[in-house]
Order: sequence, then C-alpha cells, then structure tokens
Amino acid sequence: MSTDRKTYDISIVIPTLNEEGCIGETLAGLAGQPGVEVIVADGGSRDATASLAMTAGARVIEAPRGRGCQQNAGARAARGRVLLFLHADTRLPEGFAAQIHKTLGQPGVVAGAFRFAVAAAGWRFRLLEYCVNWRAGWLELPYGDQALFLPAARFQAMGGFRELALLEDLELVLRLRKMGRIALLAAPALTSARRWQRLGLMRTTAVNQLILLGFYCGFTPDRLARWYGKVRAADGRRPGQ
Repeated sequence: MSTDRKTYDISIVIPTLNEEGCIGETLAGLAGQPGVEVIVADGGSRDATASLAMTAGARVIEAPRGRGCQQNAGARAARGRVLLFLHADTRLPEGFAAQIHKTLGQPGVVAGAFRFAVAAAGWRFRLLEYCVNWRAGWLELPYGDQALFLPAARFQAMGGFRELALLEDLELVLRLRKMGRIALLAAPALTSARRWQRLGLMRTTAVNQLILLGFYCGFTPDRLARWYGKVRAADGRRPGQ
C-alpha cells in the first residue's frame, strides 16, 4: 500500500469510527497490492484506529462523522481510476483487483460488488447470505457491506454519495441502476458477524427490513436513524454509524 504521489488503478476508501478491533486485519489483507491505494477516512475515532491504519500503510484523512461524508472525503482524496468503498470489518478476496477490472470492462456494466459472506458458522447465516445475494444479483441491489466499486469519473459525475444519516449506499445504488447494470462478482467479500451478535440475527434482520420499509414508504433517513438509535440504546449500547 504505497502512498506515493501518483495515479493508481484502484483507490479503496474505508470509513472508520473506533475500529481498532478490526482495521488491522482488514488492512493486512490489502497489503502489497500493486496499483492499489488505501484511504482511511476517519470520523473522529477516540481509539487507536488512525495510528493502526497509518502503521499498516494506509493514508488517513479526517472527515466529518457519517459514512456518506467520510466516503465522499475519501473519494476526493483518492487518485485511483476506480473507487471501491469498503467497510472496516470486511475483507476482500484474493485477486480482487483483476476481477474488478474485468467486470468494469463488460458492456453495460456501470458498477459492481462482491458476493456477501459472513464470517460465522450456522445455517441461519447461510440463509442470510442466500437472501442477500439473491437481492444483489437478481434485483441488482448490493449494499455497502459488499464492497461497491465503480469508475471514479462516474462517481464524480453523479455527485458522490448523498450525505444521509442512513442508507447512503442504497440511494447511490438506486441511481446507478438507472444508468446500467450493477454486476455481482462470484468471489465473496467476507464481513464480520459483529452486527448480528449485538442484537441477534433475527432481531437485526427485522430492524434492517423495517428501516428499508420506512425508506420506501417515504420516511427520511434522519427519522429512521433516530429510531435506529433508540433501538440500539434500548439494547444498552451507544448508537454507532
């Protein structure tokens, strides 16, 4: 992960907020990739996230808290021809760069994402993976935890992410889908099971579906975020990003 002043093939943007528990492993999986730069857009971490990221060779920038704001800031700092937005607890498969370039070279493809996989055992997680990948493949609706990627020029022409309290990834994907095909790669991006461990798999899934239903029914992301914060607070945990 070089930080020389030059143009890169791919810029990976990782928004972070207090991610010292997972950022090191995520960045270790990206080390030594030719033509790839990694930008950690930190939203004010109070732990060792930034120092761990710099030690791992990533370029760290500060940004206003909020995933949309942070990812836009990372994209502005990026020097790659392709942008990939990666969650701090998600690992990319081997050979991801070649797969990205091959996918974006296909006629009609405007963006892509990786298959969804959870780093946990159990049939419930396999069922979750199946449902998510069906949605991402057949409906062309991948979410942010699937490492969405697209040409930097297209992202800039679209105006980037809407800086919403929630669902900035879905909003971007809905705009992209009107422009062309969003391809789903066969290789998986492996994401941590921590979000399902907080509230439980069934409850987390139910909360997520209610948020989506609210979004499609016209509730604002700000209102949905306030409700989600109350759910998290009721569980005895501080609402995060």
